[in-house]
Amino acid sequence: MSERDTIRIAVRKFGPFESALQKMWDSFCAETGCTMNAEMVPMDLELLYDSIIEQKGLQNGNWDIAHVVTDWLYEAWTTGALLDLQPLIAQNPPEDFPSGWSNSLLSAQKFGESIAGLPFHDGPECFIYRKDLFEDSREQQAYFNQHGTPLRVPQTWDEFQTVARFFNRPEQNLFGTVFAGYPDGHNTVFDFVLQLWTRGGQLTDANGKVKIDTPQAIEALEFYKQLLLDKTAVHPQSVNYESVQMGMAFARGEAAMMVNWFGFASMCEVIAESAVKGKVDVAKLPAASGSESASLNVYWLYTIGSGSRHKQTAYDFLRFAVNQRNDKLLTLEGGIGCRISTWNDGGVNAIIPYYHKLEELHTVARMLPQKSNWAQIAHVIDEAVLAALNTDSAVEEILNIAQQKIAKLTTS
Repeated sequence: MSERDTIRIAVRKFGPFESALQKMWDSFCAETGCTMNAEMVPMDLELLYDSIIEQKGLQNGNWDIAHVVTDWLYEAWTTGALLDLQPLIAQNPPEDFPSGWSNSLLSAQKFGESIAGLPFHDGPECFIYRKDLFEDSREQQAYFNQHGTPLRVPQTWDEFQTVARFFNRPEQNLFGTVFAGYPDGHNTVFDFVLQLWTRGGQLTDANGKVKIDTPQAIEALEFYKQLLLDKTAVHPQSVNYESVQMGMAFARGEAAMMVNWFGFASMCEVIAESAVKGKVDVAKLPAASGSESASLNVYWLYTIGSGSRHKQTAYDFLRFAVNQRNDKLLTLEGGIGCRISTWNDGGVNAIIPYYHKLEELHTVARMLPQKSNWAQIAHVIDEAVLAALNTDSAVEEILNIAQQKIAKLTTS
């Protein structure tokens, strides 16, 4: 087929996303009579960002549809990369729009009366663990014998590390926990922010400016550094993994617990490669003693490029893709549907028995600040975390230098 007959879709690389989208497109063509071809190109985070935003792929017509994460949304919108969906929605809204979704999944993409995208994939960060290990009476007795306290879902970060060391058994290819330390401007940034928030810290000051040289930030990075480098507790590939690889390691049964996106828990129940099906549960994140739990609400959107030559067909597909049936399909493939109907679906909860906990997790979830230069800020934070992990420089000094770099960036 010619370029005119092809819809090009930039996809966040992840097997369940790819398989679900292909099934949706096939159904869309079968039900609507659409004869266009869909070229779906899966890309890792850095390449996806570069292709759709830095290289202006959404503006120049190279991409018709793209997955855009809320981290990038403000930048994509303010640079004119995204089509305003509001007129199309007003003319022909998606099923149950907007009441079919939680407000927490509709706010980031609203700019005045404009709407920059539709919810694709959700799942706040949470504590994911092997309930079969935690509920095993022999493990409980052994832990009590060692520590004099019951084995339980960790309530504090110190307890998290203690439990991780207890379950760390390299000879069994089982490690206490696993992280995503790959430097892509996302994974370590999210971990740092979560450590900060669960210590009562804030990412921005009273004027809305990003500030990472506070006492809580220093404490957060110091703890994260020693934890990630703790060979008696952490999977040895943690510094090389991004979140998908981290999730797959957990699904293979290589870790007792992890802090990751909810979707990587549900994935364990539906993918063929999972060795822990039926053995997983989720809970809120631990917090520093005296502080409260927090989570991070980052979600993915379906967006249409402002330069697309197939805007109407692209919207028709997006409207189809977010209906109740396809939101559930995405979930059963291993993604996380965004509709309230999916969260409460009896069939979904029969397969993923903790799916209903999404609502509870959202109660402590926060959003990252919306900045047109957030990607630059995130890379500065990423560099700071890597400097802490890979050098002997004092964490306070590293964060002071990072704060100076952030201050020099053009603020939005």
